[in-house]
Formats: sequence, C-alpha cells, structure tokens
Amino acid sequence: MTNDGLVLYKLMILYMLDRVDFPMTSSQISQFVLGKGYTNYFNLQIAQNELIENDFIKVTSEHNHAMYEITEQGKEAVELFEFKISDAIKMDILNYLKEQKIELRNESAISSYYYPSNNEYIAQCSITERNHTLLEIKISVPTQDQAIHICDSWRDKNEEVYQYLINSVWLEDY
Repeated sequence: MTNDGLVLYKLMILYMLDRVDFPMTSSQISQFVLGKGYTNYFNLQIAQNELIENDFIKVTSEHNHAMYEITEQGKEAVELFEFKISDAIKMDILNYLKEQKIELRNESAISSYYYPSNNEYIAQCSITERNHTLLEIKISVPTQDQAIHICDSWRDKNEEVYQYLINSVWLEDY
C-alpha cells in the first residue's frame, strides 16, 4: 500500500464522520469502504488506528461496539485536505450516508448493556440523539440470562417502549 493510498483512506473516514452528526461504528465505516472495494480490511484498520493515535478521531465503546467520532483536529484536517478526495468518492460517500442515514443513526442511537450489582444484574438501555439522552432505563433482574435478553430485545423494541412511555406518562395528562 502506498502512503498516498493510506492518506486517501484516512481522508475518506474523516469525510464520512464529518458529514454525520452522530458517532459511527467500525462496521458502518467498513461496510462502505470495503463494500465499494476501495481497500481491504487490513489497510482500513491501519488507517483507523493511525487516525485514533493522532487524535483525528476518538473512539468510545458502547455495548461491545467501537463508536467513532471526528475530533476538532480531524475536522480541520478534512477541511484542509478534502481536495485530495475525488468528486466521485465524495458522491459515493454522500449517497451511502443518504441511503443509510436512518439505519446508521438508529444503530448509533440505541444502546444497551448489563452489569452485575448486589447478586443481581442491571440491564441499562438508552436512546440518544445528537449526544442527548432521550430515554435511559435501568432494570434490575435476578439472572444474567434475563439481562442479556433485555439488552438483545432493546434494539427491536425501543421505539415501542418509548412510544408507550410517552403515551402513558405525558399524553394522557396533556
């Protein structure tokens, strides 16, 4: 892999992250870059790791998913060097983000995890939007299997739970 190739992959990642207002998972980034055949998995990992090491992107972990977000330094870099990304690649990125935006946002906005607490387990489930928590629920259950089931079900049932709570707590009295 040439140095120019690595620079392009880094800029592509930064460009993607700069065009969304939510963190993206590694698999969301990979789905685009690898799906379009721009590079292979190993080159993509090198580019992501170097961006993290040089503080162009920050990574956090949510329910065993690495979440990537552009930093101010990353925004400055993409602004300065965006011209190195061809218009065709930019259009591919923008089209991907447009086509997948609701799905990408939902994956980023819905999280759940569990942890042990006093001989029980706490399942913590949340919905966030633009780094603002809309709903967070902690449910105490006696077994780890129940906590896992709640966390796994949250991705499919979060909208239903949120709507139920809004209708039950707020709209009935309003």
